[in-house]
Amino acid sequence: MAVDSLVKVVFEHEGVFIHTSSDEDGIEQDLLVSGSLRIVDKDAEMVVEYRPLEDSVDPTNMLCAGKDSSSVVEWVQSSGERSNQLLETQQSYETEWDMINAVSFKKKACTNGENGALNHSHERSRWAFTFSLSELRTITVKEEGWTIIFFQLKESSSLPPLHFHQGGSTEFLDCLRRFALLSEAADDGSCLMVSTPNKALSQSFENLLDDNNFGLVNKFKKDPYVTTLGGFSKVTNYIFDAFRGTEEQHQRPPEEVADLLGEVIPGLEINQQEEPGFEVITRMDLGVRPQVTRAGPLSVEDWTKHQDQEGRMTDVSCLKRTVFKGGLSHAVRKEAWKFLLGYFPWESTLEERKALQRNKTDEYFRMKLQWKSVSAEQERRNSKLRDYKSLIEKDVNRTDRTNRFYEGIDNPGLVLLHDILMTYCMFDFDLGYVQGMSDLLSPILYVMENEVDAFWCFVYFMDQMHQNFEEQMQGMKTQLIQLSTLLRLLDLSFWNYLESQDSGYLYFCFRWLLIRFKRELSFQDVLRLWEVMWTGLPCQNFHLLVCCAILDSEKHKIMEENYGFNEILKHINELSMKLDIEEILQKSEGICLQIKSCKDLPHSISVILGFDSALGVSESSAGASSPSVGASLRTDACSNGHLRETSSHTNSCKVAFIS
Repeated sequence: MAVDSLVKVVFEHEGVFIHTSSDEDGIEQDLLVSGSLRIVDKDAEMVVEYRPLEDSVDPTNMLCAGKDSSSVVEWVQSSGERSNQLLETQQSYETEWDMINAVSFKKKACTNGENGALNHSHERSRWAFTFSLSELRTITVKEEGWTIIFFQLKESSSLPPLHFHQGGSTEFLDCLRRFALLSEAADDGSCLMVSTPNKALSQSFENLLDDNNFGLVNKFKKDPYVTTLGGFSKVTNYIFDAFRGTEEQHQRPPEEVADLLGEVIPGLEINQQEEPGFEVITRMDLGVRPQVTRAGPLSVEDWTKHQDQEGRMTDVSCLKRTVFKGGLSHAVRKEAWKFLLGYFPWESTLEERKALQRNKTDEYFRMKLQWKSVSAEQERRNSKLRDYKSLIEKDVNRTDRTNRFYEGIDNPGLVLLHDILMTYCMFDFDLGYVQGMSDLLSPILYVMENEVDAFWCFVYFMDQMHQNFEEQMQGMKTQLIQLSTLLRLLDLSFWNYLESQDSGYLYFCFRWLLIRFKRELSFQDVLRLWEVMWTGLPCQNFHLLVCCAILDSEKHKIMEENYGFNEILKHINELSMKLDIEEILQKSEGICLQIKSCKDLPHSISVILGFDSALGVSESSAGASSPSVGASLRTDACSNGHLRETSSHTNSCKVAFIS
């Protein structure tokens, strides 16, 4: 029993075939060896096993699918427990969600009697193989009506190719990516180079970005977004292996860290030079953090008071301040979000908004018709559209399904979610659809309850978030660097601790930034946070201060428990659905006021938070290289003028320097 407890099956798929029809085998041409493919964790060593099943398969009794899907005919329906297991597998997050027909294959009866059975058993045993993942050099993936996978081991020996007639190849490769880094060979896109990092680290980072409902690293290998995300996964492995050598426990110099990160994240530039005119700051006394209070949500009556007779919004700066301090009552959101996101101009009249909606409705349905009218033949010749459609269908089926607005089968909310995302592909075909965008649309559609309004609000939100999803991920890179800069200012000792644990670049905050805390908070708390952030108050990049506030609340536990790299990742991931949004917003605002009260604030901080945007644009090249995401898209939504004009804090900062 002790031995068994050390063995864990992490992947298993039956119906994987070996074709034994080569001339050298001397075996009948029509015999396919059907087997079970497993990935097994044997005492921290990942092992791939292939075992033939008891019956061979006659290919004349089956019609193979054109791809890994359920579009297969002439297969006999399974019954009983096996059918249920198949259906469970097909409905899991890792599988093709649209496989709804549990099917099996016909098994070829043995006609040679007992001796024939023994001969077949002998032939089956010769095709069994087992190897450790660490022994694997390359994996080659080919498509010949179905997926074929070739394994090449490091000692230059090869294994019989596996044929996935019944699907499962994508899930198999996805599972491998949990324990090894698979990267395309430079000269052959079908060949994946295999490297196996530290097991514990690999699992922890996978858990961080891929929980039961949300996967970023292991999905959609054809999507350039995920290709770049693979860089982030590689970063964690690189840091662990390169910075934590077993023989030497030392910190590499910042220049070397920057060089290493630059290698694995193309385009990432880390400025190791100090800002002109500033010395190396080791610690800044920001003074006492101000205590702030939150207010109640804005009511329908209060919202109406800010409209004139023609429907124009009045005293907008005061209105935004009220929304920032308390959010909106749900009855106001449907109208207010259109203003906050920029769909409705603040100065527009009611009649102007009605005319705008008519024009936007026409424009939306023209774009929707573009993809609705694509014929099957056209779609067959448009791989990019097919890819977008496939990704959207998969993501829609698993987006907020516990919310009443999206729960159940054939829910009309899911249809709207799908149609809006497909239409957005027509609106911005270069970006199209990237995983995570459905999370941004879901709350908007929930509030709007209208297809057209939800689409245009989503368009304006994506204007702010666009860089997060671009192929080069410049928005994510910039935000991670800015967040690290802010945390270093706020709590140098905590930042130093994270740095000592190879966590100074804060990759554990990646999901927070990518989809604006959508997976960290309850659905209603997400609505509250987003509407507060859309006011643009009290500074630019307020979401970065929200990150700082959460980390500030967790720093004592992290440091007192002496968490290492692996434990930090796990701890941050487990905060999901345990955060108090009002407490976070209160602390975030206090941090903003605390930083703003400093007279001698480093210029880089002023640029990040927009305290000195005019100076940042005209005098500082650093400001140009560190743009806030979406800050210039709509000045009304990102304005900081209200607090800048009224702030009267004059506290000075005490600065200590390295001698």
